[in-house]
Amino acid sequence: MSCNRQVGEKGKEKVTVVTGESMKYAVAIDIGGTNTRVALVNEKLEITDRKQFATNPDDPRETLGEIAEVIKGYDCEITGIGMSCPGPLDVIRGQILTPPNLRGDWHHMYVARELESMVAVPVYLNNDGNLAALAEAVIGEGKDYRYVQFLTISTGIGSGFVIDKNVYQGAHGWANEVENTIMMQNGPSHGSILPGGIEAISSGTAITLRAREAGMDVKHAGEVNELALSGNETAQAIMEDAKTHLANFIAGIYNLVDPDIIILGGSVALKIEGFVQDVEELVKSKVYKEQRRFIKIRKSTLNEDSGLIGAAYLAFSGRKK
Repeated sequence: MSCNRQVGEKGKEKVTVVTGESMKYAVAIDIGGTNTRVALVNEKLEITDRKQFATNPDDPRETLGEIAEVIKGYDCEITGIGMSCPGPLDVIRGQILTPPNLRGDWHHMYVARELESMVAVPVYLNNDGNLAALAEAVIGEGKDYRYVQFLTISTGIGSGFVIDKNVYQGAHGWANEVENTIMMQNGPSHGSILPGGIEAISSGTAITLRAREAGMDVKHAGEVNELALSGNETAQAIMEDAKTHLANFIAGIYNLVDPDIIILGGSVALKIEGFVQDVEELVKSKVYKEQRRFIKIRKSTLNEDSGLIGAAYLAFSGRKK
């Protein structure tokens, strides 16, 4: 069967089932600090319907109520629900901890259990980095490999590690919460990031803030890179710091877990020309000579739907952790 959208009672749109080829469906949810997206995804990992609305960053029950309304409008059997949220999370217990862009009652909420009680469908929670990594491992650049590491270099830095199409969570669910990994003693800091944390050096936010502190009038990391290319020595130093410390961090990943491939996503990695290639060459200079042939760092080829696709795959696999 497949789900088609029809207009139901009171003019509301409703997705109904039409008889045909048997098909399973999952719901994928991506809750962000600004917007929430809900998608119906079939077992081929094709998005067949989607909704987007503003997240209430202070009142989770308003947002969850809207999510539940969308899900109840799907007139087909839902196998499970995958939910992507910004970390930190307790993914083992389905709990949001203290993400900076979600406040108030969101903090320490057992969000998976709450939504399950509203829609009577199993809910599987994970962070956005892990689920993007899962999508990369299933249908992206990592689909032909067993050990897939993903890093998003964007506003922040997120990460996920997938082994045989399963997210590696660690003993307590904290694996790949990498943003506070210290790379520079007494280094820069912003927000809740510790001084010298990788996110405070190599993220788009860090690059932009460091440039502004140096007197540059820039809106994003791409403009800092343009100044560096035009000969601004301070901008060059900021970009060199970002690439060098990221390469140090990635070299550590290779030494620790030896992935088949590392995939970089996010605006910094994807939009700054040559960024990924430069980082790959730097990584090769920071590992044993015998390791260099195994260094494979690639750009993500998936679009912004990677988190939704990963969430759907998680729901189909039926894994709480």
